[in-house]
Amino acid sequence: MTGRADLIDAFIAGTDWAGAYRRPLAGDASNRRYERLHRDGETAVLMDAPPEKGEDIRPFTRIARFLTGLGLSAPRIIAEDAEHGFLILEDLGDDLFARVIPRDPDLETPLYEAATDVLTLLHRADPPDLDPYSPQVMTDMAALAWQWYRAGSIGSDEASERAFRDAFGPILETHASDQSVLIQRDYHAENLLWLPDRVGEARVGLLDFQDAMTGHRAYDLVSLLQDARRDVPPAIEAAMIDRYVDHNGIDPDMFKTAYAVLGAQRNLRIVGVFARLCIRDGKAHYVDLIPRVWDLMKRDLDHPALAPVRPLVLDALPEPTPEILQELRLKCARKP
Repeated sequence: MTGRADLIDAFIAGTDWAGAYRRPLAGDASNRRYERLHRDGETAVLMDAPPEKGEDIRPFTRIARFLTGLGLSAPRIIAEDAEHGFLILEDLGDDLFARVIPRDPDLETPLYEAATDVLTLLHRADPPDLDPYSPQVMTDMAALAWQWYRAGSIGSDEASERAFRDAFGPILETHASDQSVLIQRDYHAENLLWLPDRVGEARVGLLDFQDAMTGHRAYDLVSLLQDARRDVPPAIEAAMIDRYVDHNGIDPDMFKTAYAVLGAQRNLRIVGVFARLCIRDGKAHYVDLIPRVWDLMKRDLDHPALAPVRPLVLDALPEPTPEILQELRLKCARKP
């Protein structure tokens, strides 16, 4: 049987990047792996997404071409092998927002303004045919906090999970059921690159959008401003919400309510996903991020629209104390 390394070699050999020097790049929470290719002073990026591990490059290439068609800076597709899960992509560099801002704090507001304006441009386009991030799906995703975070720390509680689902679904239906725009679903400072030599919205390089769906226009703004990995200053969060509302001519109260509801949904999901990444996949470092996400979730739950679920969440899910986080680490790579 041909090994994966041989398949990669054969793929590269059949492209203009044959003979390129290869160097590993940092990966992400998925099974994908990345390398930077060097050739004659130029660079490109190899994505290795093994189908046997559940990866599929076709959603990525489809969304990448849609985004570049709008004038946005998703990586250009140079070569692809969908059967074996290989891509060679335009190299957008290493200047992630999360690296640029500590290096040059004066750029923090301009970067977030540019990223907010990308969403305005994107949301003015009719989305491609994608699965909807519906209230039912969102409720299921939020319940991951019970299935992995609670189950992995203090044990399962199906009754409280059912009570949460019964209360949260109608809130999503009322305040966040719109599914009219493409949502990238992982739109934050670790997935955005600063490209200052480009113009307007194209100055923001886009990564990790292969799980895009159709959903509510507030969702990616929540992803951007309630970042699991860095503290976004409250003044910037408020200013970007106002900027988006003003540029799109939408009702500010309705939008801010949807923002809080989707923030609670997203942050509950992330608490569950981070626990799962530890317990199921052996990636214990994600546990360290849970306290920030928890605090964001609690703030969202303070919105009056979420009053019916706030006690259900806070009574059922344990505070992420050092002891609770250690319980999750002790179960690393063992399903609860």
